[in-house]
Amino acid sequence: MSASNTAATSAGRASRFRRLRAFSRHRLGLIGLVIILVFTLVAVFAPQIAPYDPTTQRIATARLVPPSGQFWFGTDELGRDLFSRIVYGARISMSIGIIAEGIALLVGITLGAAAGFFGGWVDNLIMRITDVFFAIPGLLFLIVVVAIFGSSATTIFLALGLISWPGEARVMRSEVLRVREREYVVAAKALGLRDVGVILRHVMPNALASMIVIGSLGIAGAILSEATLSFLGLGIQEPLASWGTMINRGQQYIFNAWWYSVFPGAVIMLVVLGFNFLGDAVRDALAVEEGR
Repeated sequence: MSASNTAATSAGRASRFRRLRAFSRHRLGLIGLVIILVFTLVAVFAPQIAPYDPTTQRIATARLVPPSGQFWFGTDELGRDLFSRIVYGARISMSIGIIAEGIALLVGITLGAAAGFFGGWVDNLIMRITDVFFAIPGLLFLIVVVAIFGSSATTIFLALGLISWPGEARVMRSEVLRVREREYVVAAKALGLRDVGVILRHVMPNALASMIVIGSLGIAGAILSEATLSFLGLGIQEPLASWGTMINRGQQYIFNAWWYSVFPGAVIMLVVLGFNFLGDAVRDALAVEEGR
């Protein structure tokens, strides 16, 4: 028993090392990781990084000023510093993306693991529920929820999490189906370990690696969805800084104040690319490990 556990632990460590080495050789993945870390630090230390208060208006003296040494990204139609607003906007977009995907992963992993492990009517019930959610247009669902409950950050990330979990559940189910008949899982059952213990100790740790890929891509999708809502005027409202809202308000000045829309749009693209690069790198690392 002890020797078996030791061998399993050693094999697990070797597997993790191979995955880490494969990831470290993925340049785009490392670039994506750096991008994510930079914007995470920007969101955390926004008050220290932003040179101005993002809500301070200078209509009379600095309305639609182009990028300069004083205002790095220019100003908006109210004279507010765009760089400061983009920095503070990172707090909203990053937090909504991470929390929304966290909710989706929590629900999806739980239900997906249950469906894959128990099978039978449990699997059928959960999969039919996911079919219902897949049939609901995501953007329409978000618009209806925001129209009913308001456009607060809490409402948005809850709505995003609730509409996103079915994809995570199906991936988790397929991963559980892949590992549940392996020797260490069968041995754990034979030793009398309860179902919950088998799932938590043996099934989920070996199935969660693929969920990192889904999670990183899901965060990117949630950030884009929040930006889309804000662009439509249904997301985070003024005076809070939101990248999507900036693009929405800046589109009417696109010909004489291009910076108003271009810089927030470039930031969204950069963050989404960062999460996509990270997800691709993790996926490739897993593929190397499994010989695919």
